[in-house]
Amino acid sequence: MDDIASHKFEQERGHCASAVECYMREHAVSEEEACSELKKQVENAWKDINQELIFSEISKVVPGPVLTRILNFTRVVGFIYKDGHGYSHVEKNTKDGITSLLIDPVSY
Repeated sequence: MDDIASHKFEQERGHCASAVECYMREHAVSEEEACSELKKQVENAWKDINQELIFSEISKVVPGPVLTRILNFTRVVGFIYKDGHGYSHVEKNTKDGITSLLIDPVSY
């Protein structure tokens, strides 16, 4: 998700190849096609994560608090990079999301 959101910016700065560039070269596709396919892979990964947490034996082996922390970290990454590069370029969406979660949470 990070590479999809920031590959143009990182290329301008001379960083190494991102997943987007690697996918483009490996499959001889356009940047748009590469981003679309990588987004599908992210979506499928979410399905895999949810299925494993619900139906797999891993939840019987790994303590719940550990799995919760891993899932929450994954959620944060999804939130930060969903609509751009919210880590390096903090925008209104990122600020509003963090504010509503930590500063002005919904009360029960």
